[in-house]
Amino acid sequence: MRKEYNKLVRDRIPEIIAANGKPAQIRVLSEEEYVSALEKKLIEEVGEYLEGKELSELADVLEVVQALAENAGISFDELLAMKAEKQRTNGAFHKRLFLECIEDDRSE
Repeated sequence: MRKEYNKLVRDRIPEIIAANGKPAQIRVLSEEEYVSALEKKLIEEVGEYLEGKELSELADVLEVVQALAENAGISFDELLAMKAEKQRTNGAFHKRLFLECIEDDRSE
């Protein structure tokens, strides 16, 4: 029986499948396909986190974010530095603030 997946998997998944004695068809994606697959994977992993609230799913989200950053030409450390700068200038989410509206007294 054949089960279709058609999705990006972690590098060791083919060897894990082979170790279980199951043949799998794998191919290497082009650059364009890779970016698209990473973006789909990000949506998948965020969805899995939202569904189950498992912290291990957040680790999967970070893995995909790291791959996207590296593919864009920056290291994960550089991405974290960008995050720190945004946190320095705009703050974080520690205060749990929720913006409902902004009053604009100017007439249009």
